[in-house]
Amino acid sequence: MQLRQEEQRLELARRATTSNWIINSIYFFVGLLEILLGLRFLLRVLGANTDNTFAQVIYNLSAPFVAPFSTLFISPVTGGGANIFDVNVLIAIVVYALLGWLAVWFVRLLQGQG
Repeated sequence: MQLRQEEQRLELARRATTSNWIINSIYFFVGLLEILLGLRFLLRVLGANTDNTFAQVIYNLSAPFVAPFSTLFISPVTGGGANIFDVNVLIAIVVYALLGWLAVWFVRLLQGQG
């Protein structure tokens, strides 16, 4: 009887460890994505030189994540077209944060913590 209880306790601990690892991974990757999109937004709003290597890396890495939202709204432009207040990037930031929150909620629901 005591052995069975100990096995159940160990199984619950293993599941909790796995779900915590999954949740932390979701937070980590969504956090990286939010930072990347935030950098893209800042570079565009401040009018960064698009020929700069750092700006190109940020734009190229973030492009697939912004693509679903790229034509949602027309973004206001100032400074002769150099400064772009990219509303679509802000929407992407919010949507990916919500998706991350939903993913964590779902993992917790499956674990029985929801």
